[in-house]
Amino acid sequence: RLTGQQQEINNLIQRKIAVDEENARLKNEFSNLNQKFKDKSQELKDTEECAQKKEEQNRLVIKNLEEENKGLNTHCADLLNDLEKLRKQEAQWKTEKSGNDARIKNLETDLAEAREQMKELRSVCSNLSSQVAVKQEELSQKDCDVIRARKELQELQNLYKQNIEHTAQQAELIKQLQALNTD
Repeated sequence: RLTGQQQEINNLIQRKIAVDEENARLKNEFSNLNQKFKDKSQELKDTEECAQKKEEQNRLVIKNLEEENKGLNTHCADLLNDLEKLRKQEAQWKTEKSGNDARIKNLETDLAEAREQMKELRSVCSNLSSQVAVKQEELSQKDCDVIRARKELQELQNLYKQNIEHTAQQAELIKQLQALNTD
């Protein structure tokens, strides 16, 4: 009976040792799990903080992007207004250009007509120059004729003067002869 109790005690001691080992193993495992839990808790905390920071950064980025978008929308509206103004200006310039082109065409036509008239006028001037040359030749001839006529007139006047003097002398001689004859 003592041997049976001894056996039982030995069994209990064996079981206690086994339980203690299991207990030590479980404590160790618990300690490891607890450390892992702490690590994971810290990791979760860090991740949450990181996520919070990211969220904050994202909020700031979104806010900045919204501001930038607002600015870009304003800029876009300004550019569209500018584009509309430029289109109107282009339409106005096209109208003006069309008018200018028509004026240029008219001026070119006028210029061509003026050149034609100049050609005709040159021809007329050339004819008139020829006529003037002929008239100048005739005038020169007439001048020569006038000079000759003046010379002839001068000679005739001289002859007439001499003739009058000669006649006066003859009259004087006749008078003297008559006086002599009377005596």
